[in-house]
Amino acid sequence: MLDFYNQRRKQGLSAQPNAAHRILAELEADFDVHVITQNVDNLHEKAGSTKVLHLHGELFKARSTKDPALVYDLDGWELNLGDTCELGSQLRPHIVWFYEAVPAIEEAAQIASLADIFVVVGTSLVVYPAAGLVNDVPAGVPVFVVDPNAPAVARRQVRYIQEKATVGMEVLKKYLFDV
Repeated sequence: MLDFYNQRRKQGLSAQPNAAHRILAELEADFDVHVITQNVDNLHEKAGSTKVLHLHGELFKARSTKDPALVYDLDGWELNLGDTCELGSQLRPHIVWFYEAVPAIEEAAQIASLADIFVVVGTSLVVYPAAGLVNDVPAGVPVFVVDPNAPAVARRQVRYIQEKATVGMEVLKKYLFDV
């Protein structure tokens, strides 16, 4: 697993944010934007977003196998056997693996419960618990889903922007500033 994530980090060093990432960051000039992402890359941060909550962990961080609260920024892209935390235990990727709890889900639900506008970008809305965050948004708060396939959202009126993220975020930006 260490080698798998080392290769992802090595690739991630050259990855650049797309227009959708940049638009989210630009919206911070006019809105209190909180990004809740299932992605483990750092593209939102590279684009300039300042309030990013990574539900499934962060590729460029490692955590203790003894105490998951001990999280460290990686210096470079490699994490190797023998790299240990201050407690002496092996470090592992700071990634939520299958069947592990999503530790940031409560914070994400709190953010969703305070939203004035809630935007879902580029997801099928089938991966839980993240897909359930839309249910934490207060009644009457506008919910936008930017996705070419318009995934169904139960029990909620949704405004769909059936475009890929880069195009759909341009549409949303225009809507936000024309309203």
